[in-house]
Amino acid sequence: MAERGTAEGRVAVIGGGPAGLMAAERIAEAGFGVDVFDAMPSLGRKLLMAGRGGLNITHSEPLERFLERYGAGRPRLEPMIRAFSPEALRGWLADLGQPTVVGSSGRVFPQAFKASPLLRAWLRRLDGAGVAFHPRHRWLGWDADGALAFTGPTGRQRIQASATVLALGGASWPRLGSDGAWVGVLEAKGIAVSALRPANCGFDIGWSAVLADRFAGAPLKPVVATFAGEHRRGECVLTRTGVEGGLIYAFSAALREAIAGGGGATLILDLMPDHSPAALEAALARPRGGRSLATHLKRCGVGAVQAALLREGAGPADLADPAAIARRLKALPLRLIAPRPLAEAISTAGGVAFAELSPSLMLRALPGVFCCGEMLDWEAPTGGYLLTACLATGRAAGQGVARYLAADRVPAA
Repeated sequence: MAERGTAEGRVAVIGGGPAGLMAAERIAEAGFGVDVFDAMPSLGRKLLMAGRGGLNITHSEPLERFLERYGAGRPRLEPMIRAFSPEALRGWLADLGQPTVVGSSGRVFPQAFKASPLLRAWLRRLDGAGVAFHPRHRWLGWDADGALAFTGPTGRQRIQASATVLALGGASWPRLGSDGAWVGVLEAKGIAVSALRPANCGFDIGWSAVLADRFAGAPLKPVVATFAGEHRRGECVLTRTGVEGGLIYAFSAALREAIAGGGGATLILDLMPDHSPAALEAALARPRGGRSLATHLKRCGVGAVQAALLREGAGPADLADPAAIARRLKALPLRLIAPRPLAEAISTAGGVAFAELSPSLMLRALPGVFCCGEMLDWEAPTGGYLLTACLATGRAAGQGVARYLAADRVPAA
């Protein structure tokens, strides 16, 4: 796509992900010129990566339940999500020529399932609205005169914008552009930023070499996980260092905080959720003759991965007692010792404190500068909640910019 030249006095949107593009769309619709800057060679890279296995863009559950997924962030996010609800988001996608479908789990996907058709259609719409795109422009902050400073293909540049939207993401998947470098820039301006932490992440356990070598990458399904009184059924994957996957991500915020507070967290797994304890114990108590334990477990419906987990950390007495084996299969304790690094996480917790922002997402200390998306201090599980909130906050920031600039146009009485 051809790059238009920047013009002084246009709005600068820094960050070409979903939040930034939505902000740009709302600002352009209000009649203001917009320039979108992104450090990467192309826009929407994290969106494209998220859509590799099917772009889960929102969820079809009732709105009240949907809003509960944002936990402590709900009070600040709720007005923006109600203004751009999952249903409204689906209508917006349809207007882009990207109708949606609801999966068996209630998750909502574009009918094409991929992110690339959506991104192409969206960029065409923005281009037609006069939005200019400037890839390979890394934001450095503000210079001594208050202008935006960038390094770009032609070297250092400065832009004097009429308003600025920061949509720089968190610090997960930094190779796609969201590296958290903005934290120091804002903190130098006195803006409070909650520490960035991994969200929707895997956890380390410290498997034995045998389990790590033989079963890394093995799926574990279905299982029921329990932590802090909450039970969830789903699936996860063993890694060389621990566990990851959708079921683990659903607990990741609580697990992360428990580890931070006490040095570890114990997740309980029911490895045989479709078998009652009594039926499982009865099957295991049958005489096994000369069969090995592995063969006996297999005859009782215990898979190789479950059997490996059963043996992990178990003593000889545990493995000789059918009742003890059944109890362990129905309530296997996994001691998690650390979340995986932030760069590996699907999303980021922490960010710009909401106390620093007006209801329109403008930084109170920096009039004319708005923030949106994952760089704000909120988190949510996977399932469409992340993208919905990014789009809703981008829309709110764009509307805030439009109101801010429109107020400047009103002559003094």
